[in-house]
Amino acid sequence: MEERIVKADPVLNPDEYKAELIAFLGGDDPAEVLEATPGTFRKAVEGLSAETLQQRPEPNEWSVEELLSHFWHAEVVASFRWRVVLAQDNPMLIGYDQDAWTDLPRPPFHDMLDAFEALRRANVSLMRGTDQSLWDRAGEHTERGPESFRDGVYMIAGHDRAHLKQLTQTIDAVT
Repeated sequence: MEERIVKADPVLNPDEYKAELIAFLGGDDPAEVLEATPGTFRKAVEGLSAETLQQRPEPNEWSVEELLSHFWHAEVVASFRWRVVLAQDNPMLIGYDQDAWTDLPRPPFHDMLDAFEALRRANVSLMRGTDQSLWDRAGEHTERGPESFRDGVYMIAGHDRAHLKQLTQTIDAVT
């Protein structure tokens, strides 16, 4: 079994978790990372069979399809959180159980990848179109405390990098 990509627990050690995710950026522009991720994912899975996409490297690790499901769900959550933070004063940002969400019914793999890519484009447009004076607007995350729009953008970009590393490890393990 591969070592966890992000070691800090997001609920028990939220500051450490945030720092670990942001460290994956290594100073890179989060917008560029966010824009590149769907294409990077698409290229990585090119030519893989449906069976390979569904194969878990270990019983307690996600398959490529489950990883994509996680990316897609995280994008849905980020989409809502970013908009509510920008549109409301100090909104509540509800945490979610990522493993339970990954088990929810989902569209076929390539439809899900298309949906993730489309939603990501919309979110990058929101991010690029948001005036810098609004980037420090924040909500109260139910598990991690205050979280600004800026935090959300940087954390999702780092989240992308962490899970793209996991994607590579998963593909290597099942092919």
